[in-house]
Amino acid sequence: MNRPYVTLSCAMSLDGYLDSETPRRLAMSNAEDFDRVDQLRADSDAIMVGASTVRRDNPRLLVRSERRRMLRRGAGREETPVKVTVTASGDVSPASAFFTAGDVEKIVYCPRGESARIARTLSSVATVVALGDEVTMAAVADDLAEQGIRRLMVEGGGRMHTQFLVEDVADELQLVIAPFFVGESQAPRFVGEGRFPWNASRRARLTETRPIADVVLLRYALSHRFDADPDAVRAPQGPPDGERPV
Repeated sequence: MNRPYVTLSCAMSLDGYLDSETPRRLAMSNAEDFDRVDQLRADSDAIMVGASTVRRDNPRLLVRSERRRMLRRGAGREETPVKVTVTASGDVSPASAFFTAGDVEKIVYCPRGESARIARTLSSVATVVALGDEVTMAAVADDLAEQGIRRLMVEGGGRMHTQFLVEDVADELQLVIAPFFVGESQAPRFVGEGRFPWNASRRARLTETRPIADVVLLRYALSHRFDADPDAVRAPQGPPDGERPV
């Protein structure tokens, strides 16, 4: 069974940060790009974030556009993709918007040794799935494939992106560059340390460079499965409403 087509989606500062050190969320992008991200969500079968992102940002991870939700319903799909996260500690509140927002399946992957404890906290709001002694992104992708997920969008944070890249599981990277610096050593970064498959000897293939108002989208092919025009549910692009998708 083929793994889902995995798209990593990220917006970062010129110096590679995802956010500032402060608890208040620092928006890296703009209204036009948020609308693009909403389209990418609508094209996906599942959206994944790490547990630290659930704690820090409290994202809803919903398709915001009513037209896109309508097209998904018309295609016999749920209004918004399945939501997925990974946790080893289980330190995720069941009252988080990840669990409470949207009438859609939520999946929590965790190590086998912690599954009983985590299930006691989260089984009422999500399906808790144990995957080995440590959860790898390859194992997550394999399990999602068994559940019929064909397209997976990974929205972060840095640890999730690092794991998918180091394990060479990602097919595509959509990286948005914001026109400013953060310059805070403790702020979260796009990726951490790791032995990445893409290096000076194996370069990722740049397939698109697109200005979107004051940010720039860089789109990279990371596998032979890359496609520039996904066969997915699409709605006409409407005027952005200015709200950041969370």
